[in-house]
Amino acid sequence: MSRVTVLSTTIATEQDVFAVRRQARQLAAALGFEGQDQVRVAAAVSEVTRQMLVAYGSVTVDFQLGNPEDSPASTVGTRPALLWITARSGGAADDTVVEAVRVTRGLMDEWDVMRDGAGMSVLLGRRLPDRAWLPTPDAIETMRTELRQLRPGTPLEELAEHNRQLLAALQDVQRQRDELLLRGEELAETNKGVVALYSELSEELEATNRGVVALYAELDQRTTQLREASEAKSRFLANVSHELRAPVTSIVGLVRLLRDPYSDPLTEDQTHQLGLIDGSANNLLTLINELLDLAKAESGRLVPQREEVDLGQLFGTLRGTLRAVPRSEDTELSIVDPGTGPVHTDPVMLSQVLRNLLTNAIKFTPSGTVSLTGRLEDGGDLSLIVEDTGIGIPEDEHQRVFEEFHQVRNPLQANSPGTGLGLPYARRLVHLLGGSIALDSEPGRGSTFTVRLPVDVAGEVGPRPTRVLVIDDDGGFRTAAAGVLRAGGYTVVEAPDARTGLAAAEAHPPDLILLDLRLAEQHGAAVLDVLAASSGLVDVPVIVCSAYPEDLDDHTTARHVTAVLDKSRSTLDDLCEVVRSTIPPVDAR
Repeated sequence: MSRVTVLSTTIATEQDVFAVRRQARQLAAALGFEGQDQVRVAAAVSEVTRQMLVAYGSVTVDFQLGNPEDSPASTVGTRPALLWITARSGGAADDTVVEAVRVTRGLMDEWDVMRDGAGMSVLLGRRLPDRAWLPTPDAIETMRTELRQLRPGTPLEELAEHNRQLLAALQDVQRQRDELLLRGEELAETNKGVVALYSELSEELEATNRGVVALYAELDQRTTQLREASEAKSRFLANVSHELRAPVTSIVGLVRLLRDPYSDPLTEDQTHQLGLIDGSANNLLTLINELLDLAKAESGRLVPQREEVDLGQLFGTLRGTLRAVPRSEDTELSIVDPGTGPVHTDPVMLSQVLRNLLTNAIKFTPSGTVSLTGRLEDGGDLSLIVEDTGIGIPEDEHQRVFEEFHQVRNPLQANSPGTGLGLPYARRLVHLLGGSIALDSEPGRGSTFTVRLPVDVAGEVGPRPTRVLVIDDDGGFRTAAAGVLRAGGYTVVEAPDARTGLAAAEAHPPDLILLDLRLAEQHGAAVLDVLAASSGLVDVPVIVCSAYPEDLDDHTTARHVTAVLDKSRSTLDDLCEVVRSTIPPVDAR
């Protein structure tokens, strides 16, 4: 839309400043600005017109609606509508006036001073809020009529808008004035008192207005500083985690070499000590990975990839992979298929949320049951409930358990293993999926976490492409293998490490897994162990493609492997032939 003038008004007296302030506030309210933004606009207009009135004796103020590109100093981008306010006056431009009105700059999205031979103009622009409607010509005419009919308020009324604590005193003065008007002899004295109060309140209102301008300018500055600090924290977590992961991964690999049966024999004490080193290094690697996940979530790099998900299949895979989580013999794990059929959501994020909640429940349930159930609500949302009969959480800790690194102090379990990042990460993923997470718990009676997500129930499931999951830390090989497989009619999902690959397989079981053995963080043999323990993944064929195929010679789950390819001797054509002979591609309808 082009720039449209809603109202033009001339400021010649102090009372006119009050009038234009009220007009600015009412127009901002009509356009959908919230209360604080209404005050910002009104305060900026009032301060600019007051300073220019003192310097030049007369000011003309125009209220307009228009596009950002109408401004020579636009900084808002492509937002389609702004409220423009132009205060202009004749006479030579005065640098003192420019400095006096510059304090309003932080209150507006657009701010500029234009000086020429005809005088000086101050341009103020405020972006309309997202929920604001774009006025039609009839609506603009209605606003214009209402603004013209608006009468300036008294200083008492203006001050009441800024300081509600003076309202009772102001009303009392008005009542006293009405009573004194009935007394002829005291009329003159009463008038003098009202004039004195009028002057005093006008000065106080002016001081209050300046305070509001300064306060909002400081609040905007603080908001910017907080946002920059949050971004710096996310960058720090990501960079430090990356730097820490490399040496820890090396420690894990070296320990594995030392404990290899083909290495020099170790004493019993050495074997025990290496086991402690290996456990500590793996715990540290878990913490580093959780820090990386959290940093990705905070930086906005995680974007939900919604697709059709079979909840029954996802629950079955969770049931299998959680068998490897250590738990007491007295703790029973129950994962019940919700029977909802396919839904549309991000399977990897959903799987990570449920795994974190279930792992947390198992950790704090020394005996009893841990269960996962689900149901579709009347509004179409999906509710997933993780319930346990564990030690419980005090009510005053219900919000803090979702804070990073916070761990509940519970006398029933003095030493609580973990990093304090599982629940915060789960909540961030739930929010990315557009849902909410609620906690109901008390000490000694267990905990219930309820995740509510907006999902669309999918229709009848038709044939889908054959899905191949490639787990390999060599980016060049992944790219080459994925290219030839896609050309052969397969859908390919790539994973750079065992952890990501297992999460992808758990969320959406593939038809075939192409697995390297010597991965950067975790050996491929450990991936085979998890697959073998999962009822949802145990039947998925696995083709090992490694430069060290001999690593499988003594591994108990080697029977899970369908074929083995030596990277140093096989070509991509050999790979395609083995894959096609194992499972042919199926085109999507």
